[in-house]
Amino acid sequence: MFRVISMEKILPLAAMERILKKGSEDIRVSDPAKEALREYLEEKGIELAKVSAEYAAHAGRKTIKAEDVKLAAKKY
Repeated sequence: MFRVISMEKILPLAAMERILKKGSEDIRVSDPAKEALREYLEEKGIELAKVSAEYAAHAGRKTIKAEDVKLAAKKY
């Protein structure tokens, strides 16, 4: 049905560091921690994208709308 074109890294590590530092500004973040968060978020994001695409197709659309993403997010 739907397939992932590439497994290249999408999210930048700098963004992962900013997210992880939301817990405490005066903490250091290791590169493996950034990689682990990126891997998790990309995996969940791809799952969410697949479900969102299914909802859009079910509605007879080729465009994923915000409502599709929000509905798919409720599934998790």
